[in-house]
Amino acid sequence: MPHHADLELALRLGDLSDDITGRRFQARDLRIQEKPDRTPVTDADNAVEKAVREALSAARPDDAFAGEETGGTVTAGRTWMVDPIDGTKNFLRGIPVWATLIALLEDGRPTVGVISAPALHSRWWAAAGHGAWLRRGPAGSVPLPLRVSGNTRLADAYLSTTSTRTWDVFHSREAYLRLAEACWEDRAFGDFLQHCMVAEGTLDIAAEPVVNPWDITAVQILVEEAGGVCTDLLGVSPQSGTGALSANPRLHRLALKALSESPPEPPFSKGS
Repeated sequence: MPHHADLELALRLGDLSDDITGRRFQARDLRIQEKPDRTPVTDADNAVEKAVREALSAARPDDAFAGEETGGTVTAGRTWMVDPIDGTKNFLRGIPVWATLIALLEDGRPTVGVISAPALHSRWWAAAGHGAWLRRGPAGSVPLPLRVSGNTRLADAYLSTTSTRTWDVFHSREAYLRLAEACWEDRAFGDFLQHCMVAEGTLDIAAEPVVNPWDITAVQILVEEAGGVCTDLLGVSPQSGTGALSANPRLHRLALKALSESPPEPPFSKGS
């Protein structure tokens, strides 16, 4: 099966990451620094990225590497992309909603993705042509195949974002509120989890106005292999940095339209 060996490697890297993050989660001596963009980074983030980079250097010496903490460039060939802890703010506060994201890109397209959230006892994975899967529980648990929801109406849709405040800065709060008002319900599950829930079919739409490539690459292939669509807010690659939108194909089209519509012009008044 194509990508079988790469998927097996990515799953082993997930085990390696879980061992490190599991030992450092809620540790009293956790070391925290502030990056230039004012986002936090912990010693666990750095340790995971270093361990994964070294393991990949040994297992796939000809592949490129790009990580959130140590950088790297996506090449025209094969590049492994890693977010050592997506949800670092949750991690350092002792909130269990965080994950390690590991993806393989080939010529710029994700072909393998693993999202490992050990504090949630959950791991999601996908590979091109292999489908999307979830294992919830201990390592021996039977994985479940994933499929996006069959909902076709915004009025019945369950929507999630990461933070409404970021819509003011990176897109338009009015656009998000327009989409939210068209949907049945909205919440802020945030980060990787909301896109994984779209792949599971438990959530209909995940929308966020800003992402980095390492935030979205692993979940992009997961959503796509579950029958969904994952793009930016303009309908092109989510690795462009202009947000992310995940949904089934019908709801994706409707959500894109809702986010891009111009607000109505105010009525003409002779007294104005």
